[in-house]
Amino acid sequence: MLRIKVLKLHPAAQLPRYAHSGAWGDLAADLYASEEATLAPGATGLVPTGIAMEFPSEYGALVEDRSGLAVKGITTLAGVIDPGYRGEIKVVLTNLSTEPRTIAVGDRLAQLRLVRRYEAIFEEVDELIEAPRGAGGFGSTGK
Repeated sequence: MLRIKVLKLHPAAQLPRYAHSGAWGDLAADLYASEEATLAPGATGLVPTGIAMEFPSEYGALVEDRSGLAVKGITTLAGVIDPGYRGEIKVVLTNLSTEPRTIAVGDRLAQLRLVRRYEAIFEEVDELIEAPRGAGGFGSTGK
């Protein structure tokens, strides 16, 4: 089992937790707010978690939406945590709703998904091999 070291920086901080574990468990762990924050309609702000983490060099994490908040118009932005980052994890939230939204201390505000780090060499070429999808972008499948 992968172990991630977590340092509590704030008395109200909580370690990330999976709501469901085991064979059919969650893909991501919940992150919790360590301070209250209110986001006005259309506003973007940082919400602290009060924790810092030490990832093994082969791993990092993505901070992603919680579906319950997304339905209310609260979405995450800029959620990549590199393995060498040791500062406080803060979640960038945007309020897309028309009402102010308050995040209370202890609220689940985002999900932390662990990812394996791969380093690639990006090689410039003159052409790419043709594939069925081709150069089609968003909506290219007709759906």
